[in-house]
Amino acid sequence: MEREQRERGSVVELPGPFTFEGGTVLHRPRVAYETWGELNGQGDNAVLLVHALTGDSHAASGGSSGDGRPGWWEGLIGPGQALDPERHFILCTNLLGGCYGTSGPSDEDPAMGQPSACGFPVVTTRDMARIQKCLLDHLGIRGLALMLGGSLGAMVVWEFIAEYPGFARRAAPLAGAPQTSPWAVAFNAVARQAIVNDPAWLGGRYAGPGPVRGLSLARQLAMTTYRTDRLFGQRFGRDREDQDAARGLDPRNPFQVERYLHHQGEKLVGRFDARTYLALTGAMDLHDVARDRGGLEAALSRVQTAVLSVGIDTDVLFPAWEMREAAELLARLGKEAAYAELASPYGHDAFLVEYGQINPMIAAFLGGRLP
Repeated sequence: MEREQRERGSVVELPGPFTFEGGTVLHRPRVAYETWGELNGQGDNAVLLVHALTGDSHAASGGSSGDGRPGWWEGLIGPGQALDPERHFILCTNLLGGCYGTSGPSDEDPAMGQPSACGFPVVTTRDMARIQKCLLDHLGIRGLALMLGGSLGAMVVWEFIAEYPGFARRAAPLAGAPQTSPWAVAFNAVARQAIVNDPAWLGGRYAGPGPVRGLSLARQLAMTTYRTDRLFGQRFGRDREDQDAARGLDPRNPFQVERYLHHQGEKLVGRFDARTYLALTGAMDLHDVARDRGGLEAALSRVQTAVLSVGIDTDVLFPAWEMREAAELLARLGKEAAYAELASPYGHDAFLVEYGQINPMIAAFLGGRLP
């Protein structure tokens, strides 16, 4: 039910065919999106938002979907916020491979009458950037005032500005570098094993809830990389669910941090699809702006966009130094680029939390000021 509610925004079937980076063709690509504000007559006041791994197109309330629930970037969009619909046409899509309206592996394969699952083409962040450009062209958007996203969203931002030089005047990738590190790949690999080793996986051709235990476990592992030891210590300590139980030695009396992780796993299972989890984490692992562009320097030399690369001081998944080095490389290449850093106990998830820092940072960047 929740997933169906999240699809109430616009869904457009783009003129096909769409060719994936790997060569497979999708004849009727479908993209779900939501908007805030109005596009100006020049078609150049658009701001494109790109969601993270388990996100969707509902970045904030008050959008074209009519969905009044808070969105995943609620604190960044609205009157008085950095992204004001009175000034900008704000757009957010569900990424290619998603499960909230855009074409993905949970779609039914007409030839088989069941989800295409592992038969869906391998998706890359370059594919995601390209199909978003197709949507922008379809909507009559001639240029972006700003493109920004966090984590997987940041990876798509890097691909977009390399693939379409100058189309976005400004770009702000948060906590997601031009290339995915082996460290991040390792966590995704273990998470996918949790899903495919669930007996209910069935090669991805399941009906109904599917591998809920595997997906829950994958989410629990991910949550330990999204937050920090300091935050877990402050929030949970060594408290047990029943603090009055004798000496706390009963294994049936879990630590509160365990209960938190189980809760996070259950929440994701209720709103997400395991096939999409595999597809999107696979895209993250394959992410490499340098691929087929002659190396990283050659790839970034294509950029004609002002870039604000944002790191997080406590991010253990995509460390701040990766974002700093990307900005420094752009600057050495003569590009307009700067680095900014969020200070937060929230770790990788800080880009979804620290609006007090992000709002003035993005507002200044939109106003033409780099740190």
